[in-house]
Amino acid sequence: METKNATLLSEFILTGLTYQLEWQIPLFLMFLVVYFITIMGNLVLIALIWNDPYLHIPMYLFLGSLAFVDIWLSSTVTPKMLVNFFATSKMISLPECMIQFFSLAFSATTECFLLPSMAYDRYVAICNPLLYPVIMTNRLCIRLLVSSFVGGLLHALIHTGFVFRLIFCSSNIIHHFYCDIIPLFKISCTDPSINILIVFIFSGSIQVFTILTVLVSYTLVLFTILKRKSVQGIRKAFSTCGAHLLSVSLYYGPLLFMYVRPGSAQGDDQDMMDSLFYTVIIPLLNPIIYSLRNKKVIDSLAKMLKRNV
Repeated sequence: METKNATLLSEFILTGLTYQLEWQIPLFLMFLVVYFITIMGNLVLIALIWNDPYLHIPMYLFLGSLAFVDIWLSSTVTPKMLVNFFATSKMISLPECMIQFFSLAFSATTECFLLPSMAYDRYVAICNPLLYPVIMTNRLCIRLLVSSFVGGLLHALIHTGFVFRLIFCSSNIIHHFYCDIIPLFKISCTDPSINILIVFIFSGSIQVFTILTVLVSYTLVLFTILKRKSVQGIRKAFSTCGAHLLSVSLYYGPLLFMYVRPGSAQGDDQDMMDSLFYTVIIPLLNPIIYSLRNKKVIDSLAKMLKRNV
C-alpha cells in the first residue's frame, strides 16, 4: 500500500564525481581533453581504415568497429558528465535515463563480443597463416561483426525492459555520474532481486564466455609462437597479442567487479571509479594500444599526412 500511495518519481539527480567545488574546473578540463583525444583518435583510426585499401582485411575491420563502439560508449557518458560539472540542475528524466542506460549497455556488450572476435582472428592468422584467407573470409568477418552488434542490442533490450518493472518513489538521488543499473537498484522501491539475478546470469555468461574465448585463443597462439625459431616472428606475435591482452584485461576487470557480483557491498565511490575506467579511459587507450605498435597503421597515417601536408 505504501508503494501504491507514494508519489512515483520521473526525474533523478546525478550527484556526479565530486562534491568539492575546487575540483570542478580541473576535472572538467581533464575530462574535456580526454574526450577530445578519444573522439579524434578513434575517428582518425576509422578514417585510415576506410581510405586505405591495404587495411580492408578482417583484422582492421574489427579494429575500426571497435573504434566506432568506443566513440559510442564514450559519447553516451562523457558529454552529460561534463555538462553536470557546472549545471545548476543535475536532473535527468526517466526516459533520458533509460536511453542512456540502453546506449551504454549496447555499446559495452558489443565491445565484449568484438574482443573475442579479434582474438580469434589473431589465432587463425598466427596458428594457421596459410589457411587464413580461406578461414577468415570477408563473409565470416561480417557475420562476426553483425553477431556482435545484434548480441549487444539484445542484451541491452533485456536489461532495459526489466528496469521498467522497477518503481521509484522514495529517493531520486543517483550517486553516480550517469544512469547505471546498479545505482537504480539501490533507490528502487520495488524488490530488484529478479533484476539482479538477470544481470548476474546474462552479464556473467557473456563475460565468462568471451573471456574464455580470448584466453583459449591466445594460449594457443602462445604455444604456436614458442615453437617457432624466428626471433623476429616471435617478437611480432608477442607485440600484437600483448597489446590485445592488455586491452582485454583493462576492459574486463571493472566489468567483472561491477556486474558479475552486483549484490556485493562495493561502495558507490568504487563503482564510479570502475565505471569511469571502462567508459572514459578504455576508449582513450584502445586506439593507442592497437595502433602505435602496428606498422601498417603507422604507414597509412604517414601516407595520409604526406598527402594532406
